[in-house]
Amino acid sequence: MPTIIPLANVDTDLIERLLDRAFGEGRQARTAYRIREGVDWLEALSFAALDDDEYLAGTIQLWPVALTDPDGRNHPLIMVGPVAVLPEKQSEGYGKALMLAALGAIDAGAALPQVMIGDPDYYGRFFGFSADATQNWHCPGPFDHDRLLVRCENTVILPDEGMLGPWPSALKE
Repeated sequence: MPTIIPLANVDTDLIERLLDRAFGEGRQARTAYRIREGVDWLEALSFAALDDDEYLAGTIQLWPVALTDPDGRNHPLIMVGPVAVLPEKQSEGYGKALMLAALGAIDAGAALPQVMIGDPDYYGRFFGFSADATQNWHCPGPFDHDRLLVRCENTVILPDEGMLGPWPSALKE
């Protein structure tokens, strides 16, 4: 069973090395990076998983983003990911434990919808994410509409269309 700790307790260089191993070189060119460009991850919702020897085995980061509707209104969301696990530790429950920790840390009474780019079968089955409400959403780069997922108790509150990007009030100055 992994030990889950706040990601803020982990050295940034270790996080970056783990992300490189999990996603490879050039990962920063991915669309997900462009969606959250210029904002910091949410410390209270981001975690690390340590293995039995107390080594970093995985991380999850959550980010403040927004869906800007055609009228220019920003609808705040929380972007989930990357969920990164060392290749040799995948399929050992680290990713699932990280997802449960991050989603469990979100205040259910004030929860913003969560968005992610990921496997619809896995994230739908275990965590309630779906691409049903995102078919007219856009991203700043290439993406597969079937992999743009949202988790929200009542998707009627979400705009039918819009562009994902950083949450403007969270941008670094």
